[in-house]
Amino acid sequence: MKLGYARVSTRDQNPDLQIDQLRQAGCEQIFQETVSGASAERPVLNSLLKQVRAGDVIVIWKLDRLGRSLRHLVDLVSTLMEKGVDLKSLQDPIDTTRSQGRFVFNLFATLAEYAECGLMRSRAGKVDVPQAFCRRGTPHYPAPQRAAISASGALNQ
Repeated sequence: MKLGYARVSTRDQNPDLQIDQLRQAGCEQIFQETVSGASAERPVLNSLLKQVRAGDVIVIWKLDRLGRSLRHLVDLVSTLMEKGVDLKSLQDPIDTTRSQGRFVFNLFATLAEYAECGLMRSRAGKVDVPQAFCRRGTPHYPAPQRAAISASGALNQ
């Protein structure tokens, strides 16, 4: 069963575009919510998550409509996949019903994990980029290449 989820942040925003796209995608039921994306309390989303069963597909208009952050989105989609529920985003390259969509999701998950690790290192006062990858000053070239560059006059410009 395809279940749609549409969310807008304020009552001034209109969810009609999202709802129309979800209907065109074949959603049999659409859950609609007006709540800030930063809010942890999302009663309609929670209701949807309790209702889904293995084999269902949650369809969203865009990823930012579902998750509060990349980490939250990754955790949410991981939970859905464990339940046998797929996710399809109409505006993003995420469709876990297909291998390419699962690959992109796993790439996002890896990036989220890397970003989280980087933040922890920053908070600990460590440098994010290993010093081995940092080069400062004039680039050093092997002698034959340095002679060729010098002969061309590129170093004097």
